[in-house]
Amino acid sequence: MKIAIMTDSNSGITAQEAQQLGVTLLPMPIQIDGQMYLEGIDLFPPEFYARLAQGADVSTSQPSPADTLELWDKLLEEYDQLVYIPMSSGLSGTAATAASLACDDPYEGRVFVADNKRISAPQRQSVLDALALRERGKSGAEIKQRLEAASLHSQIYIMVDTLHYLKKGGRITPTAALLGSALNLKPILQLQAGKLDAYKKVRGTKAAKAELVHALEAKLPCLEGEGKLIVQTAYSGSDELGAEWNEFVQQAFPQFQVYSTVLPMSIACHTGPGALGVACVRELPID
Repeated sequence: MKIAIMTDSNSGITAQEAQQLGVTLLPMPIQIDGQMYLEGIDLFPPEFYARLAQGADVSTSQPSPADTLELWDKLLEEYDQLVYIPMSSGLSGTAATAASLACDDPYEGRVFVADNKRISAPQRQSVLDALALRERGKSGAEIKQRLEAASLHSQIYIMVDTLHYLKKGGRITPTAALLGSALNLKPILQLQAGKLDAYKKVRGTKAAKAELVHALEAKLPCLEGEGKLIVQTAYSGSDELGAEWNEFVQQAFPQFQVYSTVLPMSIACHTGPGALGVACVRELPID
């Protein structure tokens, strides 16, 4: 049985990496000043952050059902089954829309939407797990079940460098943003059970970095599962910032090989540039 693996650009997987892995990538739509772009197709980080700095009105939306089905139809001409791994249903309606589409003919029993509550680097790991499961001969239904059963075996913490974008998106009040900026507060968010929530507020970037590492250290022993633990970093903005952050985390966790990725634009449009993230995830044991 030939099984295709598909994900979206929220995984941090680039078009080039998707081609190398043999994975199909659905680009996420980003709207800037009323014009729609596709992440990694006609919109890339340098232009995205330049437009943010210019004060552009930036928002995200779901991929259209037509674009999703077009990819499915193309893949099902060559493959018997398809496993689609979208971003967490707690952050977008993308997974729910796809699951609904998969219930109709001719997709029922051939397309399996695995909602395992992840985004960014942990979502990327889900794709790698799916590829490994496929190599061991697992069916689309089995891969979906294994991924969803491990949905809580990951954790993300993100520090927001500026409150401007949280205020602009209506996630905090202008008064709270003004006070937070005056006190140099750096909010730390967590992705828990597939949803992004407040975790803690820390004064200053140095303290926030230390808190991110401390939070991850405390979480590592709590992650259930038998697979290898993987530590990952993510960032928004310059690659230099990302490299410095990855080195900082690598020094804090010398027992791991720390993997770095760019935060997806769907999160970065709410955090702005300068956001730093750290994540841990368990690799699925392959039996």
